[in-house]
Amino acid sequence: MLDYSKKVVASIEARMTSSRLPGKVLLEAIDGISMLEFMIQRVKKSKYIDDIIVATTINSEDDKIVELCKKLNIKFYRGSEEDVLSRVLNAHKFINSDVIVELTGDCPLIDPEIIDKVILEYLDGEYDYVSNDHERSYPLGLDVQVFSTEILAEVDRKTKNKDDREHVSLYIYSSGEYSLKAVVAEDSLFWPDLRITLDDHGDYNFIRKIIENFYPINGYDFISKDIITYIKNNMHLLKLLDGVRASDHSNEKIAKK
Repeated sequence: MLDYSKKVVASIEARMTSSRLPGKVLLEAIDGISMLEFMIQRVKKSKYIDDIIVATTINSEDDKIVELCKKLNIKFYRGSEEDVLSRVLNAHKFINSDVIVELTGDCPLIDPEIIDKVILEYLDGEYDYVSNDHERSYPLGLDVQVFSTEILAEVDRKTKNKDDREHVSLYIYSSGEYSLKAVVAEDSLFWPDLRITLDDHGDYNFIRKIIENFYPINGYDFISKDIITYIKNNMHLLKLLDGVRASDHSNEKIAKK
């Protein structure tokens, strides 16, 4: 039985000081729309998210992110750049969340249908943590993690480890102390080696091509299955990913399955 009394809030971690692609979240997606705005508009299409908050930093460089949030009437919280766990936790305390939907600003093509699938698995089960991320089956860039604000507050008290503080949910899914549920991609979306995440220039050019294909006709209303089909029909686009952080030589092999 789903508990609809819980306040479910999506937080998007976003900052301007990426080392590989500085200012990436505010790079243009299309028609003057930034990647972060594109992501926010897609997250808004979730059926089960009650609110959205952008968790950014106190750095002056991130004033531009705050300006965007104000323009879009999206809530924001400013905290530590390095201690992302405390930043996200305090953002959710600020907005009084019961359930955290953790998203990162390098996922502009996040799929609201997948967001809702992970949320439903969490609300309908008895797990501490549900994600499609800790066991990789979906393409990188469609990552959704769901857990309670109470659990994150507990983790905040338990660990001061730098990695745990930088990677918000790392302790939850790696400590062995919590019950986990992995949401596994159906066959049509199974492509764990595909990158549609925004980390460097190759990623940016690749994502732009996808957006340029769909946005003029569909606006923000296109889903992961559409994206996968488009890529499989235009495999030459994977050349744009040559030289990015992770090797993509396995992409063609996966696509032919």
